[in-house]
Amino acid sequence: MDVKAWTFVFAGLSFGLYIAIAIWSRARSTKDFYVAGGGVSPLANGMATASDWMSAASFLSMAGMLSFLGYDGSVYLMGATGGFVLLALLLAPYLRKFGRFTVPDFVGERYDSKSARLVAVVCALFISLTYVSGQMRGVGVVFSRFLEVPVETGVVLGMAIVLLYAVLGGMKGITYTQVAQYCILIFAFLVPAIFLSILMTGNPVPQLGFGGMLQGEIGTRIAGGEAISLLAKLNQLHADLGFAPYTSGSKATIDVFAITLALMVGTAGLPHVIVRFYTVRRVRDARLSAGLALLFIAVLYTAAPAIGAFSRVHLLDSVAGARYAAPAASEDSVKAVPEWFRAWEDIGLIAWVDKNADGVIDYRPGRAFGGGTPSFVAPPTDGAGRGAHGERIVANPILEGPNELYVDFDIMVLATPEIAGLPDWVIALVAAGGLAAALSTAAGLLLVISTAISHDLLKRTFLPRISDRQELLAARLAAAGAVCLAGYLGIRPPGFVAEVVAFAFGLAASSFFPVLFLGIFTRRMNRQGAIAGMATGFLFTAGYIVHFKLLDPAANNAAHWWFGISPEGIGVVGMLLHFVVALTVAYLTPPPPAHVQEIVTSIRVPRGATPARHRH
Repeated sequence: MDVKAWTFVFAGLSFGLYIAIAIWSRARSTKDFYVAGGGVSPLANGMATASDWMSAASFLSMAGMLSFLGYDGSVYLMGATGGFVLLALLLAPYLRKFGRFTVPDFVGERYDSKSARLVAVVCALFISLTYVSGQMRGVGVVFSRFLEVPVETGVVLGMAIVLLYAVLGGMKGITYTQVAQYCILIFAFLVPAIFLSILMTGNPVPQLGFGGMLQGEIGTRIAGGEAISLLAKLNQLHADLGFAPYTSGSKATIDVFAITLALMVGTAGLPHVIVRFYTVRRVRDARLSAGLALLFIAVLYTAAPAIGAFSRVHLLDSVAGARYAAPAASEDSVKAVPEWFRAWEDIGLIAWVDKNADGVIDYRPGRAFGGGTPSFVAPPTDGAGRGAHGERIVANPILEGPNELYVDFDIMVLATPEIAGLPDWVIALVAAGGLAAALSTAAGLLLVISTAISHDLLKRTFLPRISDRQELLAARLAAAGAVCLAGYLGIRPPGFVAEVVAFAFGLAASSFFPVLFLGIFTRRMNRQGAIAGMATGFLFTAGYIVHFKLLDPAANNAAHWWFGISPEGIGVVGMLLHFVVALTVAYLTPPPPAHVQEIVTSIRVPRGATPARHRH
């Protein structure tokens, strides 16, 4: 069987499994739909949380970023995983003890305010829609390459699948589906990593092969008989082509710190992750779930740098300096562009413009196309849209500068098995893993959106008299509407997958983490402070991102950033503004009612203990 046939097999089997689980665990009450009945074991919840959080950004884009950014990409590894430590220590147990279904529900009850609940709903919707757009793009990328359909068609297929099992099963179906998806995605990620590690370094452990010597079948060829480590060879290849060393960073220290911290506190404030801790029976299980989730996530995150390095070596070795058209018989020493390059070019995720008309790909630092991404003049099947060498013609080339090549970050994990010539079933397995990663997170986010509308807006605010059955119907209708909007955003995303997800983390860091932290640990925090803080942090962060990513993308560089902080890290400034504004307003206005202060005390005190009185 070829790659397409294997992809149909793996994708079909995995989708059948997801739908079967959703039917088996169909939600029959709002408690089933929102929190899986509250009876999930810590082990299952840890795997589901890991799958929920390890989105297409982790599976597809993380290694791709590390492949192109090298050391600079490490901020995404440190920040994202560190957030689970904050979550386990500072938020998860207390939120579980409080016993509400959603983050807006906690905010509304803790601050005794419908207005605060509404602000939290707006924040949750924006964060979730931003995040889910990245997942839909990831689904489209996978489908477009391996099923040979346009990215837009791939997004629509993903919408249909996730709608079916998310709407049918609710949180109960999603939880057990995510357990299966974790097993699929981690297996799919590690199999090619192990293959490549053996072929390039002779070591079956990718985490060790990352720092090992080039040897084995492929490693020996790339090393050219030289005794050299993988990372040293990468630095050598980078130097030859004019790139910065792979193992050194170019980001400003303040931006590294800001992105790392924004990802940490953003993880602790993500509504689709927080809701997972309401699905377990006890407070102790919530803390254990967070620890297990971090362990499961670490399996993939410690292997991602190795995948990134392996794929980067292969890309530079097989593409840089290659002739696009087949070399003449007299040019046996000239390498030709491999077939996988043309396949990804046909779907628009790789592009080449021959600036010097020599027929050879010159891969150098800098942009090759206006706006950073290529704009093709015709479909790949249209002969009029092909250049002299058969390459796709683009409408927006930048003729200044040496770089002639564009490679989308999000394809590297999917393309690496093809680049290395691994078996077709491995290539298809990676595609199934990418779909599992994207769909698992998309389902969790859609549940947050539907719950925010049906539970927080309707049941808890505008229509308190609706029945359990009516609320469940509203949740399913809201999920259906959210899928359609998510699909649109997936077709027209504001960046590559990991970049889009980083924006969602920034919004969560600036809006939810402070209001949750202050709501748990400060009795004096009141509704006025909570509303002012959430509005300030969210609007500042969203405005900064919109300005640099949508309104004035030409200014999106260190020379124009405030304090030298990129849009990916600005959530930290938004978080600090949130804390300052919230605390200032809280201490300038009356304290919350006595019964609210007692609630704050009770959620921090172990059961059976006597709470201390009058402590802030």
